[in-house]
Amino acid sequence: MLSMTLSSASQIELHNVSQSFNHNAQQITLFQQLSLCIEQGQSYAITGPSGSGKSSLLMLMAGLEPPTAGQISYIEHGRSMPLALLRQNIGFVFQQFHLLPELTALHNVALPLKLRGEKNAEVIAAASLEKVGLGHRLNHKPQQLSGGEQQRAAIARALVFQPKFIFADEPTGNLDSKSAANVADLLFDCCRQNGAALVIVTHSPPLAARAQQVLAFNNGNCTLLAKPQMEVQDACY
Repeated sequence: MLSMTLSSASQIELHNVSQSFNHNAQQITLFQQLSLCIEQGQSYAITGPSGSGKSSLLMLMAGLEPPTAGQISYIEHGRSMPLALLRQNIGFVFQQFHLLPELTALHNVALPLKLRGEKNAEVIAAASLEKVGLGHRLNHKPQQLSGGEQQRAAIARALVFQPKFIFADEPTGNLDSKSAANVADLLFDCCRQNGAALVIVTHSPPLAARAQQVLAFNNGNCTLLAKPQMEVQDACY
């Protein structure tokens, strides 16, 4: 197992996990017998070429998809917990934002809380939007927001119930360099303040270099990179 951090309150463990799928009567294997541990309070980047399995690994870590083989465990204070409990403790940020177009920013962020039965959903959502710099945009719908503002709203939604793990799939891929840098700052700062783990899939070397640990896919292998080997470039996020 790739042991990436010291022990913490909560962690996600992957044990000999493999993932494959069928395409045109042919089995495609993304990765095999991968073992690693994601710990609360740490930041991770997953890098590699398109189609290498980065997003699939992210979905497995979050407990949103089952592996073809192997086991995923959610550990709290040294005890194995049901994966259903893990899904209650994650926030997910998508590259395409996935905001509901008919709802305002406030109602998009409040929706996960309402689904959990939170009576003060809109008050909490407003505070979350204020935290990401959108306190003046509460009543605007997604089409009235810039790309960077939509992504900030998506981050506010992912963080609104203070999950222990935040997963972000190419969160800056659709943004200009300035907006991307602002969104990256926001993600790392909010996760640090909340004590959450942050796991980012990215093609951006500068963004990956900000993470404490980097997992790199190459020809079906997943390797933990030593941070000094990461090349930080003056490139866009």
